Amino acid sequence: MGSEDVDDASIDFAVACWREEGLWTVSALPSRSTATADALVATLRQFPGEGGVFGLVGVSDEFFLAIRQMGERTRALISDGTAILDWDLASEVADVIGLDIDEDDLEDFEPVGDLSLFADFGFDSTELSLLCADVDLYPDEQVRTIAKRMGFLPQLSAVIPAG
Repeated sequence: MGSEDVDDASIDFAVACWREEGLWTVSALPSRSTATADALVATLRQFPGEGGVFGLVGVSDEFFLAIRQMGERTRALISDGTAILDWDLASEVADVIGLDIDEDDLEDFEPVGDLSLFADFGFDSTELSLLCADVDLYPDEQVRTIAKRMGFLPQLSAVIPAG
């Protein structure tokens, strides 16, 4: 479905976030890890973490991807479902998690995928849906809000300066 390839210039940020012994760690991902959804998932599988590892990727100030890799299980959220129509990486992520999307059902600023992705860390699906629907926030601001609620904003800010 997607039409635009993701290249280094279109990636605003790409990080892995995980928790060990109650402490969050955030690490920048190499640009090659965002070339395809398969590359992103393969990269995330290399990280440790209680409860898996989160991959957060911002694309062209338009949307973000949140992928949770727990062993062989991949869960994901695309902050704006219409990105599936326009971006290959979003379309590939939808395929990886087996998202069956009817193009006619997609609406601007409506997230698709697993809205309960962060629920066990205190960020429920209703809050996440409202956050993604906020047209006044850029994807990096939405991700910072998630990071603040989950307790890893300082670690995220060290890797992705506000900007």
